[in-house]
Amino acid sequence: MVLDIPQERGLSYLDHKYLDGLDVCRFPLFNFLQPLTLDWMYLTYVIMLLGALGITLGCFYRLSCLLFLLPYWYVFFLDKTSWNNHSYLYGLIGFQLTLLNANRYWSIDGFLNPRKRNAHVPLWNYTLLRTQIFIVYFIAGIKKLDADWVEGYSMGSLSRHWLFDPFKLIMSEEMTSLVIVHWGGLILDLTAGYLLFFDVTRPAALFFVSYFHCMNSQLFSIGMFSYTMLATSPLFCYPDWPRRLVAKSSSCLHWLLPATQPPQESAACVYPGRKGKSQSRLRHKIGAAFTVLYIIEQLFLPYSHFITQGYNNWTNGLYGYSWDMMVHSRSHQHVKITYKDGITGEIGYLNPGVFTQTRRWKDHADMLKQYAVCLHGLLGAYNISEPEIYFDVWVSINDRFQQRLFDPTVDIVKADWSPFRRTPWLKPLLVDLSPWRAKFQEVEDSLDNQTDVVFIADFPGLYLENFVSEDLGNTSIQVLQGEVNVEIVKDAKNFTLKEGERMQVAYSLSAK
Repeated sequence: MVLDIPQERGLSYLDHKYLDGLDVCRFPLFNFLQPLTLDWMYLTYVIMLLGALGITLGCFYRLSCLLFLLPYWYVFFLDKTSWNNHSYLYGLIGFQLTLLNANRYWSIDGFLNPRKRNAHVPLWNYTLLRTQIFIVYFIAGIKKLDADWVEGYSMGSLSRHWLFDPFKLIMSEEMTSLVIVHWGGLILDLTAGYLLFFDVTRPAALFFVSYFHCMNSQLFSIGMFSYTMLATSPLFCYPDWPRRLVAKSSSCLHWLLPATQPPQESAACVYPGRKGKSQSRLRHKIGAAFTVLYIIEQLFLPYSHFITQGYNNWTNGLYGYSWDMMVHSRSHQHVKITYKDGITGEIGYLNPGVFTQTRRWKDHADMLKQYAVCLHGLLGAYNISEPEIYFDVWVSINDRFQQRLFDPTVDIVKADWSPFRRTPWLKPLLVDLSPWRAKFQEVEDSLDNQTDVVFIADFPGLYLENFVSEDLGNTSIQVLQGEVNVEIVKDAKNFTLKEGERMQVAYSLSAK
């Protein structure tokens, strides 16, 4: 986290993100949360950084944990657009460390306090951390049992990366994507936690998870996550592995390295079978109860989307706490924001992403609602009164048809949204058209490298406007299924195309 805070957390570009007086729409989890002034935000980040450094060194450990944890979750809740699984994981581990005795070995606190120096820690400390990492792997594997992942549609283009070139020496790119990327990722996530737990399988598991995370560090822009997961692997080894490693090092280095002597007993631990030390105290019982309850909560949260239905879109919940890593890939073909003056009726268009520093809002109804309300307030400064805001967002998920995500006829400013109810203006994913993806691949393979093709599906009664440049003379529309009405605006002509029919188009057109 000492390395992460200036990078992914944003300390290095804080002035760009939280500049005072900036007209920008923000997306906090709770609308009452607002960023502090820039100077105070810098102070918040510096406190978080000092807390992370204190945890690293084991210096004023409990205070350092609080200095890191409180600013971290404040910053986390302040911006939903930056949420992802590993940012959530960092916050969870920070919370756990606050309760654990992680400053008992090779720490400044141990140097200053003999009672903390080289002392035992309760087994539940290890149980909590090990189970958390097991959940990250295993639930991610369960999520990858999704049909799109098993059939190889989630990360279809990943096998083009040079890291997979050795596999493509013995199999095609398509088979590399299916077998290595998708099936290999599924098997690793499902089994990694179990294999790391047992002595016999741990060496092989350490090799494969290390190889996996090293590859991820090159494939994705995920900050310190790959290195964090590498650092968690030794949690599954016997706790005395650092002592055994130091004992094998050169004796001239022992003064610099951690102690090799057996740890001293600790009042925080229970020693079964030892007279006077085998009786559990209240804090021991609380620690055990907390561990059980925390594990149950972590197993429940990834499947709690039936409660927070307002955050469900085509996928369940806000991306971040479900461990559905890389299961869904999206591409956006068309995004249009329309405003209508509530008094004059004047209609205009906004550049997608205006007044924001992100485009994550395009995929989430809760953020779209926040964005619309924010635009409603900001447009008043541009002589637009009581504006209505309409969004037309076209998305393809896992190589399906491009289709509308939200109803473009609904004024989102006045639209109903609740975190606990299904969003009524969310358009359904056309899963019944998923089998067409095999046909898409056949069509694309039949085209040359100079030809682009887009596959679009829409709902009856809606239309899509497009401008076709004169330079694109060889542009056509073909109906795969259903019926489409095509209007050539410039020529004021209308055509009806049925299944299998095709026509050349040019200039501005609209299709229903």
